[in-house]
Amino acid sequence: MARAKKAASKSKGKRAEEDLPLDAVLSSLEEIVGELESGELPLEKALERFEVGVRHARKAGAMLDAVEQRVEMLLAEQTQPVAFDQGEDF
Repeated sequence: MARAKKAASKSKGKRAEEDLPLDAVLSSLEEIVGELESGELPLEKALERFEVGVRHARKAGAMLDAVEQRVEMLLAEQTQPVAFDQGEDF
């Protein structure tokens, strides 16, 4: 039963991670890197934090890719020539 609670807690934590905005993901990632670099975590805890860090790094990369695509799309829309109806007077 303890394993079931632990697994449920982990899946709830993963879902909460999915809802984090980019700045929170990056902040958490910086914190995790600091914890790992300190060398003070026991091996099992360090592995858990590393796994979270990998998920955060992938999420941040995906978020940045989405932002880049959006910016490129907006810039492409700005450079589209405007078609005017030749019959209109300006």
